[in-house]
Amino acid sequence: MFRSHPRIELKSLDQMRLMRRAGLVVADTLAAVRAAARPGCTTSDLDAVAARSIDAAGAVPSFLGYQGFPATICTSVNEEIVHGIPGRRVLAPGDVVSVDCGAVVEGWHGDSAITFVLGEDGATDLEDPAGDVDQADLGLVRATRTAMWAGIAALADGRRVGDVGVAVEASVEVSADLLGHGYGIVEEYTGHGIGTQMHQPPDVVNFAAGDRGPRLRPGMCLAVEPMVTLGSATTAVLDDGWTVVTADGSRAAHWEHTVALLDGGVAVLTAQDLGAAGLELFGVRPVGL
Repeated sequence: MFRSHPRIELKSLDQMRLMRRAGLVVADTLAAVRAAARPGCTTSDLDAVAARSIDAAGAVPSFLGYQGFPATICTSVNEEIVHGIPGRRVLAPGDVVSVDCGAVVEGWHGDSAITFVLGEDGATDLEDPAGDVDQADLGLVRATRTAMWAGIAALADGRRVGDVGVAVEASVEVSADLLGHGYGIVEEYTGHGIGTQMHQPPDVVNFAAGDRGPRLRPGMCLAVEPMVTLGSATTAVLDDGWTVVTADGSRAAHWEHTVALLDGGVAVLTAQDLGAAGLELFGVRPVGL
């Protein structure tokens, strides 16, 4: 018996270029939010920065109003994994802050997420951290980012969508061994196809699954987004109906990029350099649009 998969929207090069425009709006917005983050500011303050950035670019937020979501970005702090609603929460030094952002340009979406550890003067530089930064938190954020790039690299030389999950899981396991932490990989929330809608088939899981998924094909655009915890991978949803948290209260990190598959390889549409720096570790060069 043959296993079927939902129809996947394949994009032309011109359509990918529109998604690249949306991706750059998202990249610029995340950079602006990261630069604005300071102890004492609220997550609502960060949402306002994002709203101004997207509006100034002539784009539209993907998240605002999506299934009733009330904000421009998702801000998830410490034990919050994803889908956190910006509000009156005041950020403090040592907080682990994940920011997820989407934007639409001429009907085409870009989607990306970053995580940082907040220091006394702002977001900590992951490559050259200053001050007294919790090493376990720093390791978690780095391990999750590396796992994302491992998953993206798998799109360049893999055969099926499920190869992303295999690469993500292997990367997390390597980081866990190197750093001496027992990381959890969140399974209920996944990456996804993206294009004329923010969420499209196929699901892009972050673990090695029995179903390897559909074949990779030029024209696919996929969001790769691992979510990793410092403890159990079991999750719960708060009473707001949106915010996903770790069931054991452990901290979490979330990284995401939108990736286009082309005849010659991959292009990371939400990275300023198309993914060159992140993919270098894996011997992959992105292709231009």
